[in-house]
Amino acid sequence: MAVSPPTVAYYAILEELRFHQSSTKEADKSLNLSVIVCSLCVRSVSKNYQHNLALVFALKEINGDPNLLPNITLGFRIFNSYFDAKMTYKATLSFLSSQHQFLPNFKCGALNTLIAVIGGLTSLISAHIGTTLSIYKIPQLIYGSFSREQGNQLLLPSMYQMVPNEATQYMGVIRLFHHFRWTWIALFAQEDDNGDRFVEVLVPMLSENDICVDFIARLPAQKYVANDGDDFSRHQEFFAAYFDNKANVWFVYGEDSSMISLRIVLLVGPFFSFPPVHKVWIVTCHWDFASVSVQRVWDIETFHGALSFTVHSSQPPGFNRFLQSVSPSWAKGDGFIQDFWEQAFSCTLKLSTIHGDNKEMCTGAEKLDSIPDILFEMSMTGHSYNVYNAVYAVAHSLHAIYVSTFKRRRMEEGKIPEICAVQPWQLHHFLRSIKFNNTAGDTVCFDENGELNVGFDVTNWVTFPNGSFARVKVGRLDPQAPPGKEVTLHDDQIVWHRTFNQVVPLSVCNEHCPPGYSKEKKEGEKFCCYDCAPCPEGTISQDEDMVACIKCPQDQHANIKQDQCIPKVFSFLSYKEILGIALALLSMSLSVITALVLGIFIKHQETPIVKANNRSLTYILLISLLLCFLCSLLFIGRPSQMTCLLRQTAFGIVFSVALSSVLAKTITVVLAFMATKPGSRIRRWFGKRMATSVVLFCSFIQAGICTIWLSTSPPFHDVDMHSATREIILQCNEGSATMFYCVLGYMGFLASASFTMAFFARKLPDSFNEAKFLTFSMLVFCSVWVSFLPTYMSTKGKFMVAVEIFSILASSAGLLGCIFSPKCYIIILRPGLNTRDQLIRRKY
Repeated sequence: MAVSPPTVAYYAILEELRFHQSSTKEADKSLNLSVIVCSLCVRSVSKNYQHNLALVFALKEINGDPNLLPNITLGFRIFNSYFDAKMTYKATLSFLSSQHQFLPNFKCGALNTLIAVIGGLTSLISAHIGTTLSIYKIPQLIYGSFSREQGNQLLLPSMYQMVPNEATQYMGVIRLFHHFRWTWIALFAQEDDNGDRFVEVLVPMLSENDICVDFIARLPAQKYVANDGDDFSRHQEFFAAYFDNKANVWFVYGEDSSMISLRIVLLVGPFFSFPPVHKVWIVTCHWDFASVSVQRVWDIETFHGALSFTVHSSQPPGFNRFLQSVSPSWAKGDGFIQDFWEQAFSCTLKLSTIHGDNKEMCTGAEKLDSIPDILFEMSMTGHSYNVYNAVYAVAHSLHAIYVSTFKRRRMEEGKIPEICAVQPWQLHHFLRSIKFNNTAGDTVCFDENGELNVGFDVTNWVTFPNGSFARVKVGRLDPQAPPGKEVTLHDDQIVWHRTFNQVVPLSVCNEHCPPGYSKEKKEGEKFCCYDCAPCPEGTISQDEDMVACIKCPQDQHANIKQDQCIPKVFSFLSYKEILGIALALLSMSLSVITALVLGIFIKHQETPIVKANNRSLTYILLISLLLCFLCSLLFIGRPSQMTCLLRQTAFGIVFSVALSSVLAKTITVVLAFMATKPGSRIRRWFGKRMATSVVLFCSFIQAGICTIWLSTSPPFHDVDMHSATREIILQCNEGSATMFYCVLGYMGFLASASFTMAFFARKLPDSFNEAKFLTFSMLVFCSVWVSFLPTYMSTKGKFMVAVEIFSILASSAGLLGCIFSPKCYIIILRPGLNTRDQLIRRKY
């Protein structure tokens, strides 16, 4: 198996295990599990020593389990790749050779049966290993990062990834950006082929999801710590140009080497006048917050509150106790524990061969749990957990082969098969279908692409002044979840950098557009940069950063802030509002006055002034005026189907009767004067029958028009949602506008005829002549209704109804006042003038 942590190999542990097992299980057969350890240098990242300890711990459990691979001992060999292609190929060929000899593909002497390789920690190292292993079809379980695009189709069938597909992280980080509404970010990518691929894939994905990239910086792909100064000098001017950007979220794609390089840049930044870096770091699972020994005292406060997608890990029982048992006594067979111990505890072991070292002597009683987490963690990390699962995956596959072969050969030959005869290529069938629960209770299985079928943990990194930190799981990335719900987060558990005062940081090109505004593109800027424009009238935006304002439903309207729709109120001329009450009181008052006038005329019906100009027409006129005042009440109140049918037709017919009565009175005056001339033939036309005929004839014409109107296109109850912004107008739709204006036009015709005849008859010498009063009354009537039309057409809703009511009341009141007020004055106040003699005297 091929692994890729930097630091320590376990030759001492290997020999102790073998000695113990050979003394207790003499019949055991030995299989070899090879591990390639990818290191930054010989003395490098002590934290990655845990990866190797996870390997040893897993083998110790497997070799001690009587139910898993009985009578079989699994061993291992660990190699260091130094992040170098040449060293990686050499290490790969070494475990294809005989022990202690470098003769690839030629084995002699003591042999170990190579079963699988675990490695490496980086994509490049894994590809180098796979190039050789694919020839022999040896299974390679990759526990670190690996880009499938980097391996060709010939390599992939022999590779098994203990880390989910890299594209899953891209989808997860986009969901993360959307969750916190971060649209303006910076990208940091490692300066190699993987970094190029990362930029090529992610930038278009970000654009498709409305996220902009402020800038893209490249991290140096380091190989040795000794080169850190040179790499930094090469990138000094580059980094200085980007530390003052306004993106608060920095998404970093890199590996452990990139992390170390970045920490060096941040450390020396103040010496080059770099401003402090207080950002939200988003990192992938490829790297860890690891340090070399010299960085143990460096401040890591910059990364406080960082978020990362980490490989899902659990804590196998007994692992922490196993770590506490680690001691330098293993140094006899472990060529790296001495280096690890000295690096971790900054002391010198007795076995040290370094001269001139002024460090204190190690006591050997030091405990790993006293080391800062930046150097070594006591809880199993994600990569170590992958190594642990990889070992168990191989063991379970071997066990499946053993059980399958045992049953078949025992039935065929009656012999027990030897597991040492198993060839590495035989594991592939069983690895692809393997599924088991490890000791931590997690299910381990591969999908059809040979990738571990798990997701990622969303981890919040909390740092402390003493250089330690805590991993806090605040969410989960599950690629199997329904679309849009792949990422679950517990926002209340997230700790942000101290400069953000525990408020979710903003990372946008400009401030969010508040509700009531919409985004307006800035010319020459990226699409994430925009101005905020107020919503047009009648539209709203309920959320921040709306692309466009939306219209409210027909029965709702925008509030003053234009951030929500509120229901429109129903609008009609109501008896509960001042205007409706005033018009109703006016209508009732005029109705009462008309009734009083009618009562006065009935009481004094035998007096000359009442008898003059046809008493019956006077009564008809007063009754029609009374009905005119009362029919105006049909226009007040909530419209219904009945009131809509009655209001215009009743008003038109009643008013036509009143106008017909006025016309008949005018005709009566004219005929009365003409009938007094000697020899006039008009006398026989003069009389009550003629006046009644005029009233009936003119009224029937209007009634006919209304009948046609009601039978063809009658008025109906209607709702107008568009004329008023904040109201729903309840109104009566006239049905046929033509018929409505025909009714008004006919009344105008009657009024014009009455006015014309009254005007020419106003100076006739007759004491009983009321033509002057009729002329004034028709002048008022015509003035009211001429002004009515433009006013009626320019208003909406209840005010349109109020205009019509006022016109009805004003014109009716004009007829009542101009015709009957002089007569009432004489009847009530000057009864002496209401005699026949007085009228005759006035005539002559």
